[in-house]
Amino acid sequence: MTAGPVLVVSRVDDVTADVVVEELNRRRVPVVRLDPGDFPEAVGVSVRADGGLSGTVATESRSMEVAAVRSVYWRRPRPYTAAVGLAGQDARWCVQEARHGLGGVLAALPGAHYVNHPWRNRDAEYKPAQLALAGRCGFEVPPTLLTNDLEDARRFAREYGPVVYKPLRATDYHDDTGRALTVWVDEVDPAELHEGVGTTMHLFQRRVPSVADLRVTAVGEKIFTVRIDGSRGLDWRRHYDALSYSLIDTPSALEKAVRAYMDAAGLVFGAFDLGLDADGRAWWYECNPNGQYAWFPSAISMPIVSAVADQLQHAGEPT
Repeated sequence: MTAGPVLVVSRVDDVTADVVVEELNRRRVPVVRLDPGDFPEAVGVSVRADGGLSGTVATESRSMEVAAVRSVYWRRPRPYTAAVGLAGQDARWCVQEARHGLGGVLAALPGAHYVNHPWRNRDAEYKPAQLALAGRCGFEVPPTLLTNDLEDARRFAREYGPVVYKPLRATDYHDDTGRALTVWVDEVDPAELHEGVGTTMHLFQRRVPSVADLRVTAVGEKIFTVRIDGSRGLDWRRHYDALSYSLIDTPSALEKAVRAYMDAAGLVFGAFDLGLDADGRAWWYECNPNGQYAWFPSAISMPIVSAVADQLQHAGEPT
């Protein structure tokens, strides 16, 4: 096992990255934390490409040899930015050069074990691909329509109602005052659907008659299944104060489907959300390749933190 550092790629206000860094520090594993959004103001790069990559990437407090990095925890970095003072086309050009230059270096660290590789994260975020792959891997997938056709949306809602609308991506959204808005999962009345459907892609799905929710977190060969009770609506993220959590054994069929999905998507880490109906069937909602877990009670979150730290410390070797 190489004794090089673990690279944590994330923004400064990422609590999930914080708890993993704390665990690695406790184990005396060297860590370099870097946010690509700090480039070029607070990140310096000097890397040679001559049959491989060699050289250094440095933050204001750490410097690392790119060939020495043992593993990478790719969490939630900020977007690439341009140097202060640049604007317009100059700024856009510099941002793209940074993304493909620094981003290309960080995605090609020789010998590093990625949790997850940024390109696997990117590919795994597309909901249509998730839905297709989930069905092939054995998950129960509710009837789903992807469309910008108003009449098709109305027909689907009448045929499969009750139907919910889900955003295809967690995209930053603000009102005219700059206040951040959240687009929640919500039930759809066919009579209220209007021409706005035609302005972009929409995802409609038959509502799962759930009695509880499941969050299944897979880290390498380890799988942690948490039952979530107490949700008062369609989206349990809106009612954290009313929720209760219990760590349960993963049903064998669900474990098989999770492992098949992780292998097919090339993921080391994945957070699966499912709805549990009264018959005990778990229905697919999504897989977040970079899902949160630090908000669980410590009795649940710390085993996940330990599993992630194992992956990073031991560079993917069985532990």
